[in-house]
Formats: sequence, structure tokens, C-alpha cells
Amino acid sequence: MAESSYAPFPVGTRRSWVRLRTLTLLRWLAVIGQTATVLFATLALGIKIPHVPCALVILASALFNAVGMAVAARSRRLREREALYMLLFDLCQLGALLYLTGGLGNPFALLLMAPVTISASVLSLRATLFLGAVAATIITLLVWFYVPLELATGEHLTLSPVVAAGTWTALLTGTIFLAIGARRVTGETLSMSEALAATQLALAREQQLSTIGGVVAAAAHELGTPLATIKLASTELVEELAHLPHLQEDAALVRAQAIRCTQILRAMGPRGKQDLMVRSAPLSSVVEEAAAPHAGRGIRVITRVEGGIAEDAPDDQPQMLRRPEIVQGLRNLVQNAVDFAATTVWIDLDWTEREIRVAIGDDGPGYPPDLIGRIGDPFVRRRSRLAAERPAYEGMGLGLFIAKTLLERSGARLDFRNAELEPGSVPDPEAPPPEFARPTGAVVTVTWPRPRVAPEGVDAVRGQAHA
Repeated sequence: MAESSYAPFPVGTRRSWVRLRTLTLLRWLAVIGQTATVLFATLALGIKIPHVPCALVILASALFNAVGMAVAARSRRLREREALYMLLFDLCQLGALLYLTGGLGNPFALLLMAPVTISASVLSLRATLFLGAVAATIITLLVWFYVPLELATGEHLTLSPVVAAGTWTALLTGTIFLAIGARRVTGETLSMSEALAATQLALAREQQLSTIGGVVAAAAHELGTPLATIKLASTELVEELAHLPHLQEDAALVRAQAIRCTQILRAMGPRGKQDLMVRSAPLSSVVEEAAAPHAGRGIRVITRVEGGIAEDAPDDQPQMLRRPEIVQGLRNLVQNAVDFAATTVWIDLDWTEREIRVAIGDDGPGYPPDLIGRIGDPFVRRRSRLAAERPAYEGMGLGLFIAKTLLERSGARLDFRNAELEPGSVPDPEAPPPEFARPTGAVVTVTWPRPRVAPEGVDAVRGQAHA
């Protein structure tokens, strides 16, 4: 599937998501907060603080901000190295201010976790580990090296060894916990964003193909009569101009080109007739249309209708809507089965008065037991790992997610499982023909409420709604 190989967000995009304006705004807030805290502690609480060194540290942060705003546009997105340097500066500036204002005894020491958390959200793991190591070093140094706060009474505020050890442990634990949590949450959000973008691309592609096919079918329908007239008239001219060979050749050329145009439109037309001009088709036709792109990949794809081969399908099989999300979703499931199958993929169709079921199974290794409960989540993995696991695979690992999303959008529910023998049964030593064999690998069952996808059911539901 061509669209599955397209990466909506190329590798490294996550590392250039931070805008200069965002970090600048946060730093201005920090400057205002630090200034207000120093003034409040001095004027309201009477705490003696080294004002000049504290003012210089706060002024350094303000100057850093001003220079950054002057040399670069605030809407600019920072590269990873630039964002790392800015967060490193913030970490060191806060560490210097805490050194001057009581070390870990200052309740604002918890702000040391902020730069590491931001890095975990938007930067690479290497950058986050580096900032985490710097933060841990600063926290550890502040246990031993700091300027104690002095009250108006002359009393110095110092932490007891037990409280200092507890605060040190809490800050390190909090930093690690927040970094891991932020990275996991943003990673899952990024994966979901990529998967949803790929889903929209797949659906948009199918809709575009349907629209193009409809135009082709309409052109074939409208041009059919003029071309037939040209062909008939040119044939008569060829017979009547037998005594004028040079004109007869021109008439024959016109007839040949009219026949060629008819053949071209006939070859291009089925896609449009199937997707747009005919809104529904028998269930087996819709499924075979979805499976057609993967039928020639060296794996045999067998479609069975109520246990029999598709060629002998009953005439009373339900009509199914040719909706792009249904065709594309089934196509992705068939692609996944063909990717993993050893020799054969089976597509079993059956229905009742209330439901329509499509089961797609293969003779491959089946779903990994440790992932079967998470199938359908957007697994966006590196190409190197995919290449090692699936040499013929060219996608992003999003096929099942796209299929699940599109089919659930059409009202279906999906069940992923591995094929198993019935309790108490034993394998048949004489294997049945492939047409009657059972899947031995992965099996996914798609079940729709019949009124959601059968035209007669849809019409009935609409009629009841209008009534």
C-alpha cells in the first residue's frame, strides 16, 4: 500500500517543536516570579538575602531573554541543540539563585524539575538524560553548598541532615518520575497523531480514487454514443471509398482511433463504475475489490462465501455499500495477512438477518502473544526493526491501526485472535485442499450491524428516522 510508506512526521520533527517565543515567555515569568519572591522575602518576612548577587543572577536571565529576542524571531522553532542550551541555562541560573537563597531549604527548589520535564516532552532521550544528570548534580551540590537564609532575629535557617536527605531524595525521585511520565505521554500522543494523519491520508486517497473513477465512468458513458457513431460512419466510408484509396486510408484511420478510444475508456471505466456510479454491490464483490491489489504478491488469497468458494456464492448474499473506509480498511487487513502468510490467506464471508461478518485468516505465525491485547494501537516503529522482522514490509506499522479506525468508523467491531484447534480435536494427517482448509495463524473478524452497511437496511433506518 503506497500510502502506508509515507511518514506524516519525519524522524526528528519532534525535536524542533519548541518555539523561541514559548521559552522566552516562560523565562520572563520566571524573572518576574523570582524578583517578586526576593522582594517579598526581604520586605515582608524580614529575611536577609544577598541582594546584589541575587539581582545579578536574575538580571542575567533577563539579559539572556532580551538578546534572544533581539537576534531571532520569536516565532522561530528551535533546533534541538539550541533548545538544550536554553534549558541548560535556565537550570544553572535557578541553581545559582537557590545557592544564594538557602539551597534545598528554599521551597522553590522543586522548580529544578521543570527544565528536565520540558526536555522529556520535546527533546531527544540523550538531551533529557544530559539535563537530568546536570539537575541531579545541582541538587546534590545544594545539599552541602549554599548560603543559609538569615532571619531578622539573626537566626540562620539550615536543614537537619535527615530533612536534607529527604528533600534530596524527593527532588531526584520527582525529577525522574515527571520526566518518564512526560516522555511516555507525549510519545503516545505523537504516535496517535502520526497514526491519525496516516489514516486520513489513506481515506483521502481512496476518496480521490473514487472521484477520479467516477469521472472516468461518466466520460465513458457520455462518449460511448459519439464514438459508436464515428465508428459506424467511418466503417461505411471505408466501404464507399474503395475507389479512392487515399481517402479510404483516412477513413480507416478514423475508425481505428475511435475503436482505440472505446477500448481505453472501457479499460479505465470499471474502477469508476464500481466506486461511484454503483453505490453498492454484493458482499463478495466488495471484499474481492478490497483484496485485489494484494492478490498477485505470491500468496494465494481465497474468498469463501458461507463455506463455499466465491464462484458458487448464493444469489441472495447481501448488498454492501461501497464506502471508501470499508474498502480501504479491508484492504489493509488483507495486506497485513499477506505480509505474514506462508502460502495462503482465507477470507470467509457469512451473514445473518442482523449482522455481516468478514473473517480474514492466514497460515502465518499469528499475532505475538504479548501484543495481542494491544493490536490496533498505533505502533510506529523504526524501519530498521521492521526490516529485520518483516523483510518484505515497506510500511510504518500503521496498517492495523488504519484498518481498525476506518472500519470502526463504518460501524464495525473487530476481534483479533490466533487460530486454535477446537477442544479435543487433533490435526488431520491428510490436509484438506486449500479451498476448505482452516487458518492456522492470525485471524481478524470484522462484524457490522447489517443496517449500517446494507443499502436496504440503511434505507429502512432513514425511513424510521424521518417518520
